[in-house]
Amino acid sequence: MSDEKRPYRMKQRAESQERTRLRITEAAVELHGSVGPARTSISALAQRAGVRRSTVYRHFPDEPSLLAACSAHFVSRNPYPDPGAWAAVADPDQRLHTALRELYGHYGRVAQMMENLLRDAATEPVVQAQLAGFRGYLEACTQVLMAGRRSRGRARRRVEAAVGHALAFPTWRSLVREQGLSESDAVRLMAALVNAAGGAAQPAKPL
Repeated sequence: MSDEKRPYRMKQRAESQERTRLRITEAAVELHGSVGPARTSISALAQRAGVRRSTVYRHFPDEPSLLAACSAHFVSRNPYPDPGAWAAVADPDQRLHTALRELYGHYGRVAQMMENLLRDAATEPVVQAQLAGFRGYLEACTQVLMAGRRSRGRARRRVEAAVGHALAFPTWRSLVREQGLSESDAVRLMAALVNAAGGAAQPAKPL
C-alpha cells in the first residue's frame, strides 16, 4: 500500500469500527429495553447486532463497559429534564409543578427501560452501580426543588423526603400505572403532599 493511501485506509477502518460499535450498542439498548440487562446474553446481543461474539468482546471486554455505552447512548436519545431550567422558576411551588410534569412525562417515555433496570439492579451489582448516575441526578433535582422553601428543622427534612418521594420512578409507576391516575393528577397529588409535609404535623395519638 502506498503512503498516500494509508491514511485513507486507516480512516475507513476506524469508521467501520465505529459503525460496528454503534450497531452493538444499539442492539444492547433494544435488548435491555425489552428483556433487561440481566437477561441479555452475549450470544443474543451478537445475533441482534449481526456480528460474532468475539466482535462484541473486542469492543466491550466486560459488562461494565457495555452498560456504560448503552446507558450513554440511551440517555443521549432520551435526555433527562434539565433541573437547571427549573432553577429559573422563582416560586417553589410552581417550580415543583414544572419539574414533576417534565419528569413524569419522561418516565412515561422510558418506563420499560426503567422497570428492567430497577428489577435487575436488585440482583446485579453492575446494574446497581450503573444507576448511580441516575440517583445523583435525582439528588440534584431535590436540591433545586428545595431552594426557597422556608421550612426549617424537622419540617424541612419532611419536605425534602416528600420531594424525593415525588421524584422517584416507583412513585410515578404506582400512581399512574397501578392506580390509574393521569400524570397531571399525579403531579397535583405529589405537590399537595410536599406542601402538607411542611406543616406542623402532630404525631397521631395511640388508640
